[in-house]
Amino acid sequence: MQKTFVRGTWQQKRAFSPAVIVSGEARTIYVAGHTGQAADDGRSLAGDFEAQCRQTFRNIEKTLAEANATLADLVTMTVFISDVRHTTRMTEIRTEIFGKDFPASAAITVTGFADPSILIEIQGIAVAP
Repeated sequence: MQKTFVRGTWQQKRAFSPAVIVSGEARTIYVAGHTGQAADDGRSLAGDFEAQCRQTFRNIEKTLAEANATLADLVTMTVFISDVRHTTRMTEIRTEIFGKDFPASAAITVTGFADPSILIEIQGIAVAP
């Protein structure tokens, strides 16, 4: 078995990789928890669940691209949200993103994240050729 680590930038300071690729017949990509409390341009998305949810998926998409994979390669994800009332909106956004071919998923409501401005965090596993 061979492991390849997507290094990222600031993640090294926190002692984790944004993704780990395990190669065999297909590659298995373990995607660390991603958030979206800041937009691509650096603007804060604090308090805006929909914007954070969409940014979280964009951030996962960027990490998967570094591993030569796409969101369509996700086979499972765990979604952590700070307020159960956001579950329906998250599901609607996920439907827009994945169409009808959904990864397996669990949604868990948590009491807080490492940064209080975070409203959603998603981790997952992708399998890609």
